[in-house]
Amino acid sequence: MKNYRGYLLDLDGTIYRGSEAIPGADAFIEHLRQAGIPYLYLTNNSAASPEQVAARLQAMGIPAEAGEVYTSGMATARYLAKQAPPGTPVYVIGEEGLRAEMAKQGFVLTEKEPRYVVVGIDRKFDYDKLAAATRAIRQGAELIATNRDAALPSEHGLSPGNGSLVAAVSVASGKEPVVIGKPEAIIMRLALEKLGTPAEETLIVGDNLHTDIDAGAGSGIDSLLVLTGYSSAEDARRHLRQPTHIARDLTEWLRMIAEQA
Repeated sequence: MKNYRGYLLDLDGTIYRGSEAIPGADAFIEHLRQAGIPYLYLTNNSAASPEQVAARLQAMGIPAEAGEVYTSGMATARYLAKQAPPGTPVYVIGEEGLRAEMAKQGFVLTEKEPRYVVVGIDRKFDYDKLAAATRAIRQGAELIATNRDAALPSEHGLSPGNGSLVAAVSVASGKEPVVIGKPEAIIMRLALEKLGTPAEETLIVGDNLHTDIDAGAGSGIDSLLVLTGYSSAEDARRHLRQPTHIARDLTEWLRMIAEQA
């Protein structure tokens, strides 16, 4: 087993479930801090700001700072900043976290002749927003999606994810999006750029084979599947892209690290 120099950590199902920390997550983060190993909380959530994500983790007793969070909204804004200069008009379907990240990069958020249409989760999505996005894309704007997650966990079960909004805009406009979030290589490349460790010395940790594990496999990054959330060991045996490691939870992974040392 490698001695990994950097970690990319999924959140829901890996660090916490709902509003409660998964036992052992705090000890694992403390281990990384004590060892001086850099890490990022890597999430497809584009609605929340890094400050909000960090505050939520802190409320659960998980050590976190805004600078340790990387969202799909941040990655989307960074990706576009590499494509277009500040002042470029962009039509954003999304909540405050995404809109704030786009504004930080100097984009003008407008419905008037945008060069890009960016779609993130928006719980006030409606026909008017769909129509505005469709018109802009048919007039030449490029469609960008923060992620294609089909569903989101909530206290009422699974709720529609951003993938459902992206699908509506894509069908209405006749255009396929450039997708940024996990499992796409774009967010992985940008996260590594921020983390500062090479792909071959970094581990992505998550509970979902289709986002976290596929993200690692598609980016040349080793992966650890923890069995505390979405995917099971049986799911992993049937999955096309196998995780590099499997652990019951982060407590077991910490024990495996200690045994190796």
